[in-house]
Amino acid sequence: MTADAPATATGRRTLLLAGGVAALAALAGAGVAWQRMRPQATADDAVALLFAQTLPDAGGRPVALSTFAGQPLVVNFWATWCPPCVEEMPELSALHDEWSPRGLRTIGIGIDSAEKIGQFSAKLPVSYPLLVAGLGGTEIGRRFGNQAGLLPYTVLIDRHGRVAQRILGRVDIGRLRAVVAQVVG
Repeated sequence: MTADAPATATGRRTLLLAGGVAALAALAGAGVAWQRMRPQATADDAVALLFAQTLPDAGGRPVALSTFAGQPLVVNFWATWCPPCVEEMPELSALHDEWSPRGLRTIGIGIDSAEKIGQFSAKLPVSYPLLVAGLGGTEIGRRFGNQAGLLPYTVLIDRHGRVAQRILGRVDIGRLRAVVAQVVG
């Protein structure tokens, strides 16, 4: 054994210790980020606030969201510039087509300009209404617990006005379909 052997072993221990500390710091940082970004509690007035809105659809026609009260409703907050939002839209459209005969309604609330949503809906039509909320839609999403304002954000409301499911990020359509089946019956 050479004189360098103890120094090398000490160096390895120091590197391992530093690596362990760095890994713990990264985990702690990820935990803090998750706490900040994960959905928070839904505000008591979130559903009432949603149903009090009248928003224009992609063609500019006003839609009173109160017309959806008393029906199971999927609300998808999205934007034209959000790739996961666009990727999940065909699946949400298929879900809407499958369950709308049993009373499920679906709406997309666009956090974008009327012009961009109109252009988008001409290129990628979906079977449910796309509504224009602009940045004001972010505040509605916050009331449903999306404090970070991340997109996409999907909320399932039952016919009694209770939030049954909230999904931050791209939907897992199988999981959403299972919850829809319970809510719609």
